[in-house]
Amino acid sequence: MDIVVPVGGLIQGAIDAAHQKGGGRVVLEPGVHRSGSIVMRSFVELHVPAGAKIQGGSKPEDYHDFEAPDYPGHAPEKSRKCFISAAHAENIAITGTGEINGAGRDFYDTNVPEGAFFVKPPHPRPRMIQFFNCRNVRFEGTSFVDSPGWTFWLIGCNDVFVHRVRVHGCQQMINNDGIDIDGCRRVTISDSFFRTGDDCLILRAIPQSPDHKPICEEVVVTNCVLDSWCQGIRVGCPSDDTIRNCTFSNLVISGRGNGINVDNPKRYLMPNCNGRLDLNNILFSNIVIESKNTPIRIFVEEGVKLRRIGGLTFSHIRIKAQKPCLVQGSSETCIDGLRFTDVQCDHQFEISNAKSIIMQQVGADNA
Repeated sequence: MDIVVPVGGLIQGAIDAAHQKGGGRVVLEPGVHRSGSIVMRSFVELHVPAGAKIQGGSKPEDYHDFEAPDYPGHAPEKSRKCFISAAHAENIAITGTGEINGAGRDFYDTNVPEGAFFVKPPHPRPRMIQFFNCRNVRFEGTSFVDSPGWTFWLIGCNDVFVHRVRVHGCQQMINNDGIDIDGCRRVTISDSFFRTGDDCLILRAIPQSPDHKPICEEVVVTNCVLDSWCQGIRVGCPSDDTIRNCTFSNLVISGRGNGINVDNPKRYLMPNCNGRLDLNNILFSNIVIESKNTPIRIFVEEGVKLRRIGGLTFSHIRIKAQKPCLVQGSSETCIDGLRFTDVQCDHQFEISNAKSIIMQQVGADNA
């Protein structure tokens, strides 16, 4: 039986009650539900129907720090604040065509020139969704609006289904990523829309300790529209561990940022690490990229030594961009094993410190 939450009711209390009964669906009545931090519980679906909105607070103290007994405390942007969280939960869902709003603009200094990024505040900004070591997770139909930090950070989660969601981030806000998929397995993202100031979709495998070796694999992204001021898609950072066996297909990527970025600069290295990323078997197919920057960028800065960047395939790509595609390894890391097939672009590729590059039907005349 559904537990219905009226406007002004306690969302957390309803979630806890459903969990204690062995699971169920918490349904919000139409209207604005103002809330601080929410913790999802196993076997509970939070349903936000059309006309309902969960409105987050506008101050850091409105939110709790993310907590889990075995969470090591890695905190990008020096913030553990979180709006909706879950840890070691299973069979959880957020559904419905309503809205979850993070009041992101209230956390920034917006007094900037038109077209410039807002100024980041000194106080911590909350992420909207942070799930840690969860399984059988579903997000379906909901709009996630104006997250002050990353919109989704999924860490070590398995069997995640994201369908027909809409992420609307103000494009003058930096660090409002769409979905960060970090060390997860079997994730499907489909038929969704992302507009962000920072990266739309990110694959990561962030070590939580020196001995932690996370693997991000079997991620499928299809039938999505991405609009970013930074990167439509980012794959990995130099201190990440293993990212493999992932597919991106049937996408439209636009915006003033890069299209697909595999970026490994020294400034992204963790302390006492000169690189560890192993990136292999990633497929990009049937993608339109309209970029005001670099449409495809695969880069390793000098001084960064990775285990591998290879096995990347790009097929049936249509590009309109102001800059050429870039493939640039370093003297420590040679990019090895890329395939480009049926890629229409206006500029010649710039390639260095790379080998085993196969290019078939690539160029401006390949319509």
